[in-house]
Amino acid sequence: MTQRTVLTAVFLFIIGIGVFPIVTMFVASFVTNGSLSLQSYQGLLSSSREWVLLAHSFALAFLVSVSTTVVGVPLGILFGRTDLPLRRFFTVAFTIPLLIPTYITAVGWADFLGADGFLANTGSAAVAQVAYNLLFNLPGCVFVLFSDFLPIVILLTITSLRSVNPRLEEAGKLVATWSGVLRRVTIPLIVPGISLGTILVFLLTIGEFSVPNFLRYHVFTLESFVQFSAFYNFGTATAAVVPLTLLTFIILLAEWMFLRERFHQVQATSDKTGLPPMELGKFKIWLFVLVALLCFTVMVLPLLVLIVRSFSVSVYAAAIAVAWDSLLRSLLYAVVGASLLAVIGFFMGYLIHQKAMPFWRTADTLTIFLFALPSTVIGLGLISMWNRPWTNFIYGTFAMIILGYLAKYTALTSRITATTLTLIPNSMEEAGQVAGLPWTRRIGSIVMPMAWKGILVSWLVAYIFCLRDLEITMIVYPPGYETLPVRITTLMANSPAELIAALCVLMVCATVLPAVVLWMFFTFNTRARNRETR
Repeated sequence: MTQRTVLTAVFLFIIGIGVFPIVTMFVASFVTNGSLSLQSYQGLLSSSREWVLLAHSFALAFLVSVSTTVVGVPLGILFGRTDLPLRRFFTVAFTIPLLIPTYITAVGWADFLGADGFLANTGSAAVAQVAYNLLFNLPGCVFVLFSDFLPIVILLTITSLRSVNPRLEEAGKLVATWSGVLRRVTIPLIVPGISLGTILVFLLTIGEFSVPNFLRYHVFTLESFVQFSAFYNFGTATAAVVPLTLLTFIILLAEWMFLRERFHQVQATSDKTGLPPMELGKFKIWLFVLVALLCFTVMVLPLLVLIVRSFSVSVYAAAIAVAWDSLLRSLLYAVVGASLLAVIGFFMGYLIHQKAMPFWRTADTLTIFLFALPSTVIGLGLISMWNRPWTNFIYGTFAMIILGYLAKYTALTSRITATTLTLIPNSMEEAGQVAGLPWTRRIGSIVMPMAWKGILVSWLVAYIFCLRDLEITMIVYPPGYETLPVRITTLMANSPAELIAALCVLMVCATVLPAVVLWMFFTFNTRARNRETR
């Protein structure tokens, strides 16, 4: 097959699984009993409760995005530009909450601050009651989601810092100190990356419903899920997600118009070409202590509480007996979804990197749009499209879950692939073309072997996000196909806290262990290569 055929087919496939379901859902929201009607929207807009829920969602998203930016940007600068001790360790440690489902962090804090938590059993009853009231309300949701999404801003800040042209900073160092260079040169240059992180956190928060649902803070995203799952009112459910879809589109359109070009203009560099790290001097120890305390609070404490709560062989035996089949299904679906995402993401990344087709920018924007959409939108869209008698061979199987993964997470694998391909000289593929190799042979024998590390990383990232997914799976999974996150959520209401904690620990292990194995593999491979070059 030719390059044009393959890349066009992949692009059309993404449109088929991502755009068509949303269009189908949007059209269905205007149909009642087989005729055009605005009944679903009239009920939605006339209810004061809906406006209150929408205000709750905006307040939550605003507070989380602002707090993650205010804290994440200084942390990213500390990890990416200073001589802070253990900065690489802290970078990895702060990333861990991003790898696990958001509700697990909420469960950990509930076991610590809840009515039957550690604080209530060991501390003052009055203090425990205040902590409980704060956790199960807006402040608790803000803090939990702040913990989960803080790595996004940190990582994008570090990435932006590494892509700043060092010559600009060198010129600034001639007339100013490091702090002056940061204020006047570096930070203005990385504003597009910081803004992108803030926008992503805002959109991910406004589409989140597992944490607000667990912490009993009612938001707009829950409305569509409740209307669909509890009242079987598909018309109202689809009408409820349309505002979220339009909001996502408007925000990403603004990002594309005002930030995307500035972001692409930043030149990539390596650590070796940058300036020496900024010396913190007498503030080094104090900043190290503050960062360590924040790391312990955000990353260690909620997981430690879950481990202590479930520290019993009998509890883990009961957890495995209850959810063994769900765990196996989760692993299977994650492997299948990650494998397909790695393949599709490779070709989408190649299309974006090479600008191989006129629609490459549309493809890039489309994948980002689908990733930023609330999962309820994608889930209800898939149901609108596939819930028909002649498509039951897909609707009634786990293929619905896989389609949801592909629609939601292609942006991750395509972006990782596009970044990886920037490290491969175009002359390598051009040499194969001069030698007469067809495009498929050049991809299979030249590009993929040179990009295998990036492809492996994209597979792992896709595996983690597929494994931790709750919202899409909970909406589209057929009976008998529930995953471990869905099983944990359904058991939360009536099961012992120890059992839920054990299930959460199992979920964390299944998610984090592959990342640890891959990190060890890359570390061993790098050291072996360094020994060979000596």
